[in-house]
Amino acid sequence: MAVFQGFSNIGKIPELRRRIVFTLCVIAIYRVGVFITTPGVDRAVMRNIVKSEGGLLGFFNLFSGGALENLSIFALGIMPYISASIIMQLLGLVSKQVEELRKEGETGRRRLEQYTRYGTIVLSVFQGFAVAMMLEGMNNSDMGGGRFGDVVADPGWSFRLLTIITLTTGTALLMWLGEQATERGIGNGISIIIFASIVSGIPSALTTYWAGTGGDIQPLTVTLLLAVLVISIATVVFFERAHRRIPIQYSRRQVGRHVYGAQRAHLPLKVNMASMIPAIFASSLLMFPATLASFNIPGMETLSAVLSRGDWVFQTLFAALCIFFSFFYTGVTFQPVDVAENLKKQQANIPGIRPGKQTAEYIDRVLTRLTVAGSIYVATICVVPSVIAMSFRVPFQFGGTSLMIVVGVALETVNQIEAHLISRSYEGLTGPATTRLSGRRPA
Repeated sequence: MAVFQGFSNIGKIPELRRRIVFTLCVIAIYRVGVFITTPGVDRAVMRNIVKSEGGLLGFFNLFSGGALENLSIFALGIMPYISASIIMQLLGLVSKQVEELRKEGETGRRRLEQYTRYGTIVLSVFQGFAVAMMLEGMNNSDMGGGRFGDVVADPGWSFRLLTIITLTTGTALLMWLGEQATERGIGNGISIIIFASIVSGIPSALTTYWAGTGGDIQPLTVTLLLAVLVISIATVVFFERAHRRIPIQYSRRQVGRHVYGAQRAHLPLKVNMASMIPAIFASSLLMFPATLASFNIPGMETLSAVLSRGDWVFQTLFAALCIFFSFFYTGVTFQPVDVAENLKKQQANIPGIRPGKQTAEYIDRVLTRLTVAGSIYVATICVVPSVIAMSFRVPFQFGGTSLMIVVGVALETVNQIEAHLISRSYEGLTGPATTRLSGRRPA
């Protein structure tokens, strides 16, 4: 009843209602664009190729919401934007100018976002050209002309230029929609688009799985898969909400004529500070070899063929990249030195720890241990359910990566909705316990 009451409260807040409606409109526009095919491409042939090959093509099709099998204007998906974000994060470690922009506050953040947009366009142009070359190559391969027919009706530079312009424009529009959803909607726009891409493929995945088994699904198999699904969801929810509270003591201070006594608080550190970002970054990076192979770069074609199989090599690289990006993203977004300096300015300290350098070292030590646990969790939840799903020939939508992204985005969105409800004295979606999640003690 508390959940139904929470959902009924959403309609009572005009701003929250407008934000949810705007987010749904963005998703609707995105889903319509998925079915607008790039000129000069046979959609039916491309769909047959993606379904027959699976592997990396199926993985890419998952994150594009079916746009790849339709070769739509959104075929590149949001991955060029994510790749540009990774590059900007890496530049922050080696470029002093990028690091200074980060410290400039809102102005620096806007300039970095603008640079990320420029990088997205550049990557979209290269990937668009790679897709055009790949499609032309399918005409003479065993995948395309040899089995299903020609993918491209009229290959040549006119087709390549048209494909580059179409796919780049589609990615730019998708990036703009994501930013608008973040600013005017609810939740993170980019994550919402990826969420919609994965969820939209579940009905067709169930239908395909049912047809592939001929309707002969064993009860034991269904029970095992449901058990793995429930355990995986519970694990994601537990780790995404788990955090370590570091006690903080504020010194007695005087503001005007008022003297404020010593206060106690906590510095919460999440076990998984990077959330679902490592899985998204790792997925995006594993798609690069296929792009580079289209440019005839030595070794990339072999690597792309190995990754396309989706076997233990792919899963091992994926797990290693998830662990790496967990440490990398946490180290970039959370700086213990800055936190220690802010605590010192506020006349606060951790009991038993001297302010300044020792506080920073203590926070860094705690954060490192948490990140070790968080990175192992991310790698495990992304790989183990996927391996089980592949063993039972279950579609990609039920793998660990998609499950983690869907549950993580859903939790973040629900938290934002609850924040809007609680700030206006309404009961949240989870009932009276919402006050604990918001940092307030229950009466």
